[in-house]
Parts: sequence; C-alpha cells; structure tokens
Amino acid sequence: MGQTIGAGMRVYLPATLPMLRETVSSGTFCPVHGFGFAVTADLQAEYVSADSEDLEYVAMHDAALASLRLIATDAADPVRVVLAIDAVVGPAAEGAAAEDAAQLVVVERGDLDRAVVSITGPVAWDAIAAVHLDGGDVATIIRAAADAVAAADLGDMDAALIVGDAEDIDLGWYAPSEIGYLVTELSSP
Repeated sequence: MGQTIGAGMRVYLPATLPMLRETVSSGTFCPVHGFGFAVTADLQAEYVSADSEDLEYVAMHDAALASLRLIATDAADPVRVVLAIDAVVGPAAEGAAAEDAAQLVVVERGDLDRAVVSITGPVAWDAIAAVHLDGGDVATIIRAAADAVAAADLGDMDAALIVGDAEDIDLGWYAPSEIGYLVTELSSP
C-alpha cells in the first residue's frame, strides 16, 4: 500500500463546487474515497530535475484533473475545486482525539498513480491552507472537458485536446477566509 510519508507535506484534495459548499456549511471535508495528491517518491522519480515548487504544481494539476472527473461523474457545476492542506503526517499521536484534524495519516499509493496518497478521516475546515478553483468565464471549457474526460482517458485524441484546453487554465488561489463570500457569489443566479 505504500509507505507513510515524512513529517509534513502539502496535500491537494480534489472536490467540486457542491462539495465546497457543503464543506463551508459543515466545517469538514471528507476526501473522496480518502484520496489526495502530493509530492510522492514516484512523482519525484518521474521529474528528477524538477524543484519542489514544480513538483507541487504537478500534484495540484493531478488533483485538478481528478476534480474534472468528479464534475463529470456528478454532473456538478463546471468549476474545478482543489483544497490544499498542510498535513502533519504519520501515525496518530498516542492519546490524540480521533477528530483531531491536525493529525492525519497520509500514505503514498504508488499502486494507483504517481502522486496519489490516502488520507484517513475527515479534514476540518481550519486545516485547509488554501482553496484553488476556476475563475472567470471558463465554465464552457470546463463543461466540455468534463464531458470529454472519460473518452480522453480511453485514448480518444480529440477528447484529449478538449481536456487539454481545461488543463491549460490555471486555478485561482483563495484564502479559506475568502471562500464563504465566494461560494455565496457563485451560488447567485
């Protein structure tokens, strides 16, 4: 199943806009199937000459692609969402409360993909360091990519070009304190 990763790391959690709304409302986020993306040994091996910032970008990019797949699966709003957490990783401290979001176990999952990690338990809103999401007028591009992502995954080159259009769009960065207002704005007709 992989190994437990060192002392701390940035983990990127794919989500959708409805999931973000629920997280803001409830105060917790449950990673889909317990998966996230991070700079793993496999990712570092694939990009040997890349620096840590470049590797973080690739891990976030992989999470954004997973968000696109979630949009396709749930027919969700065409907005890719990635939550970033700075996880304190490793076995839960002895005697720590199970709900302590600062103590997450993050395990590399090289059996799945280059940057995939497993995360135990829900993530508290106050553990979220940043929220990345699509901004501007890109909904048409994101919807087309969500509709094409399954075909692209199966080798359809035309579909891959459509997904590539979405992948060329960088996600915006938001502080968690800005998200409540932003979610309200995105919910307005």
